[in-house]
Order: sequence, then structure tokens, then C-alpha cells
Amino acid sequence: MNHMIHIAAVTQIRLDTEGRAYYRRKRADGKNSLEAIRCLKRRIADVVYRQLIVDAQRASDTGPGGHCEATLQSSAADLVPHIDTSDQPLPGPAKPTLQPTMRHRTITDQRALSPTS
Repeated sequence: MNHMIHIAAVTQIRLDTEGRAYYRRKRADGKNSLEAIRCLKRRIADVVYRQLIVDAQRASDTGPGGHCEATLQSSAADLVPHIDTSDQPLPGPAKPTLQPTMRHRTITDQRALSPTS
């Protein structure tokens, strides 16, 4: 979350926004760049928090599924789904089309394969 707020602050500073004006005011007040960015990040975090609170209050006022004016009745009741031949399951697993290749070893030295005693 801190990284997201940092990206938002840097973007605000780069573009001509209210955040840039706030950053410049903090710099004019004598804060160095890191302090001014910290102040801007705090301001952005406050805005995000307030929006989360508003969203939580709306969620408690909503119906099923978190959507406003939602009902438990389906609008697509009694519709029979059409099953096409491509939607039907296959009768079993498909047969492999590629056969495994056998690797042949060439034996150059019989002593390498004989057990040592």
C-alpha cells in the first residue's frame, strides 16, 4: 500500500495537479524534498482512508452481493441452456498423437559396463 501511495505522490508531483501545488507549498515552507513527499503521501493516505470508509458504509446499505438494489430473484429464470456439440464432454481421454522416441546408446567400451570386482 505504501508503494502505491508513493507512486501516486510522485505522479502528482510530476503532473500539474493539486498535489504538486501542495508539494511546492511544503517546499516553500522550508521542508526538504523527502519531508514534502512524506506530507503529500500522508495527505493521499487520508483521502484513500476516507474513501474506504465511504465504501464500507455503502456496502452495509446494499443488497445481496454488495450491489445496490440487488434481489435474490434471478432475471434469467426458467431459461434452458442450449448445449451444442462442442459443449458436450468427450467420451474419454484423447489418444496420444506423439510417440516417445527411443534413444539408443552406443557402447564404445565394454569395460565401462562390466561390474568391477
